[in-house]
Amino acid sequence: MKARVDKKGMADQRRGICSFAWASIPVGAPLLHTQKTGILKRMDSSISDNNEERKEILRQFAHDAPLEPGVYLWRDEENNVIYVGKAKALRYRLSSYFSGEKDLKTAALIKRAERIETIIVANEYEALLLENTLIKQHSPKYNINLKDGKTYPVIRITSEEFPRVFKTRYIVEDGSLYFGPFTNLQAIETLMAMAEKLFYLRKCRVFRKRDNPCMYYHIKRCRAPCCGKISACDYRAYVKQVEKILSGDTAELIIDLTKSMHEAAAALDFERASELRDNMRAIESIQDSADSMVVDMNENARDYIASVSEGVLATFTVFSMRGGKMIGRELFRTRSAADEEESVETFLMSYYNPAVPPPSAIYIETLNSGNGSADGRSGCRAGGDSLKKWFIETFGYAPSIQGADDKHHAAVLAMARQNAQEDLRKRLKERGAGPALEETMRALRLKRLPVRIEGFDIAQLEGKHPVASLISFKNGVPDRKNYRIFKLRTVIGIVDDFAAMREAVHRRYSRLVREGKDMPDLILIDGGLGQVNAALSVLDELGVDCDIAGLAKRDEELWLPESSEPVRLSKRSEALKLLQFVRDETHRFATSFNQKLRSETLCFSVLESVAGIGAKKAAAIMKSFLSLERVAAASVEVIAETCGIKPDLANAVKTAASLSLADSKAAKKRLASGDGRFKPKAAAASNAVTRLTGALLAAEAAAESEPDYFTAPSPEGERSKGDQH
Repeated sequence: MKARVDKKGMADQRRGICSFAWASIPVGAPLLHTQKTGILKRMDSSISDNNEERKEILRQFAHDAPLEPGVYLWRDEENNVIYVGKAKALRYRLSSYFSGEKDLKTAALIKRAERIETIIVANEYEALLLENTLIKQHSPKYNINLKDGKTYPVIRITSEEFPRVFKTRYIVEDGSLYFGPFTNLQAIETLMAMAEKLFYLRKCRVFRKRDNPCMYYHIKRCRAPCCGKISACDYRAYVKQVEKILSGDTAELIIDLTKSMHEAAAALDFERASELRDNMRAIESIQDSADSMVVDMNENARDYIASVSEGVLATFTVFSMRGGKMIGRELFRTRSAADEEESVETFLMSYYNPAVPPPSAIYIETLNSGNGSADGRSGCRAGGDSLKKWFIETFGYAPSIQGADDKHHAAVLAMARQNAQEDLRKRLKERGAGPALEETMRALRLKRLPVRIEGFDIAQLEGKHPVASLISFKNGVPDRKNYRIFKLRTVIGIVDDFAAMREAVHRRYSRLVREGKDMPDLILIDGGLGQVNAALSVLDELGVDCDIAGLAKRDEELWLPESSEPVRLSKRSEALKLLQFVRDETHRFATSFNQKLRSETLCFSVLESVAGIGAKKAAAIMKSFLSLERVAAASVEVIAETCGIKPDLANAVKTAASLSLADSKAAKKRLASGDGRFKPKAAAASNAVTRLTGALLAAEAAAESEPDYFTAPSPEGERSKGDQH
């Protein structure tokens, strides 16, 4: 991250650091009723004094933690941070605390811990920087105390006429340009050494005019600006090159270094090639550190706010950046029926108060740069002026409220959104599907709560391989052990979805009736009124009293039996999302099995094109090898031994499989290149070539293995054994 630091840039810190300060949300706030939850759900109300019970709750939390990289904080019963750690995968790292024998320190940590909090970041580098910041901020009991005030180094370019470039750990407010911070110290040393060799910038701490240049000039490590050997303009051009490298603009330099490395290797100058390789690795490491989202050199105080919602549930994330460091992250859970932007406005007015004043800039994930007002002070669509007026009346100033105006701000907002999504996922898991099921019962006027839902869909292609899928949901969750597939018998060769649906429903529920098993609470059909009435006629015939509905894809409308108008639910409706999940799962299950049958048929036809291979032998080959790819990859000997055929015939089978795969690969290549229009004649010709090649190879194999008289042309139209197929 690059920033120029001067005294003016420090002015925005006048309000100081406010770390993890919980907002006081008024209970009567319109549209929102927000509870403070910490970084994740507070567990102190559910944790008893029993250490084993508390440990088990912490273990369950760890097992459900996200898989992304991030930082985790252990808190005690007084909400004090007692340990801060980082992880490449939070779930695996946290779970390791509860597996196997642990040392005394870890055992003491778990014994004192009341809850765990996690912060998701983009990568390990961000986790390392954030961990460093939080350890210094909280001074946890079980962390090494960083009391020397040092931090990760930065690279400083001074603001002099002939700037100096060097590594430092301290920030001076004199207008200098800073890049970093950087965690890979070796990469910085390599990069600085490379910059010395490439640009010859000065090294003296104090710049003085001289008559004669120093030693660095003579060994080509300095351009001697002190002696007038280079103008300020030319010198500045070299400094700009260093700035480009540190900013991540290194594409051209990487190309040049790669070329030089290969040339050095070709000349057997391996020491030089190794040095160039190390330079490229250093540049790549610097690129990874060029734009940190948790530590930067921008001293301006700012907040990043993102939100996600599912139905009436919403979670807001606030990332606080003060003094160039992320010093806090808060999650707020809420229930709101308002639209997204209206909820954001209400949240801002609830979150900021005299104890938590707003910073000069607030970035909001739901906005973009075009949503702001003319003066750029408010980006909210509704009530922008009133919100600005409220800020001025309450705090004496109006912060800039805007969307991301560059890649850095967009990345921080994306990270905030990811944290909000993780918390919302946990909320939905904790709550279960109860509200969605209740809403479904009310919307469809069902007789009872649809605890068990069964869904049907039909899949076929021009009457070929018609199948029906049956999937089962229990309490809003897929019950995969009760999934079924029906190969339909009455609609082979014809396209009749209504007849197909009648057969599938009859086969399913006639069996349940015979066996005396319970019926589902709701049957969901992938289709409209016609499919629903077709299924209902079968249920009436069987004497089954069960609620049934259809979900049509075009407008996501719900159809009830013999109804004249569909039921239309809000796009945000939890009931609709549950039924869409069921419908999509039935479609996926049916389509995947239909494609599998079509693929098997294609494989059989390829093998049956080989003279001497019939339907039974082709099925036996596919049963042994499962796919054409495995047939093509197997040796002739393995095919012959496995399938009980002669080596020459096995060779013909292998060749036919290879040719078919080559045809398929060529077709995919044509599609990828844009020449993907279907050409029936070309496709037919390609298939014919495959079949002809297989037949010729088989004939040749048969000819070589049979007596000579079978190879001669048969008189009067009589065919030889090699031509029987």
